[in-house]
Amino acid sequence: MEKIAFIGMGNMAQALTGGFIKSGKIEPKNIFAYAPNQQKLAQNAAKYGFIPCASLKEAVSKADTIFMACKPYQIEDVISEVGRDFANKTLISIALGWNFHAFEKIFSAYTEKPRIQFVMPNTPAMVSEGVFLFEKTNSLKPEERAQIWQLFENLGTVEELPDNLMGIGGAISGCGPAFVDLFIEAYADAAVKYGIPRATAYKLVSQTVLGSAKLQLQTGEHPAVLKDNVCSPAGSTIRGVTALEENGLRNACIKSIDSIMQK
Repeated sequence: MEKIAFIGMGNMAQALTGGFIKSGKIEPKNIFAYAPNQQKLAQNAAKYGFIPCASLKEAVSKADTIFMACKPYQIEDVISEVGRDFANKTLISIALGWNFHAFEKIFSAYTEKPRIQFVMPNTPAMVSEGVFLFEKTNSLKPEERAQIWQLFENLGTVEELPDNLMGIGGAISGCGPAFVDLFIEAYADAAVKYGIPRATAYKLVSQTVLGSAKLQLQTGEHPAVLKDNVCSPAGSTIRGVTALEENGLRNACIKSIDSIMQK
C-alpha cells in the first residue's frame, strides 16, 4: 500500500490523514484526496501535506488503495462517474451503511471489481484513541488486510465483528462519543454549580473519564469491581451511586442504544 486516496475530506478523513502521516507509515506525498469544495480541500492540503486532486478520476487513478469517505448519499454518484476506475484496486469504506454487501451489489454489473473492506471508525481517532470496527466479510488479500489493520492500529483499537454485529458495534463506538460528551458536560455543569471555573471543570471531568477508562482497560477488572473499590461504607461515593441508580442512569444508557437499534 504505497499510495492512498481519499474520496471526501471531512472530519473523519482528516483525522485518518493526520494520524497516518503522524504515524510515519505513509508519507504526505503519497496521500491524495478529492472533495467538491476545492478551496477547502486546498486549505486542508496545506495543513496536512497531502496532494489535492481536481477530479474524482484523478484521485482514483493516483492510488491503489481508495478510502471512500464522502457522504453516504454521494456514493452512488461517485461509482456512476468513476466506477470502472476502481477495477483491481482496494476500496476501504468508512461511509455509514456502505458495507461489503452494499458495494458488492453496486459493483455486480462490473467485470473487474475492487477488493472491499468496510471499516467503522469514530471521532477519537483524531487523538489516536479511536475504535475501528472491521467487518468480517471482505474481499481483501490476507496480507493486504493485515497491512491495513496495522495502519489503523496506529490510531487506536481495532476489532473485527461479524457482519450482523456491525450495527450494534457502531451504535456503541460510533455514537458513544456523543453520549460520553453529554456525561462530561453534565458533570462539568455540576462542578460549575458549586464554584469551579468552567475550563477547570471540563479538565477535571474529562481526565477522570479518561483515567477511569484506562484503568479498566489495563486491569481488565469488571467495572463493578472498580466502582466498589471507590465506594466506602456510608461514604460520599455510594450516596452518589445510589442517586444515579434512583434516577435511572443504567436504563437511560440502555434506552439510548435501543432507540438507535430499533429505529
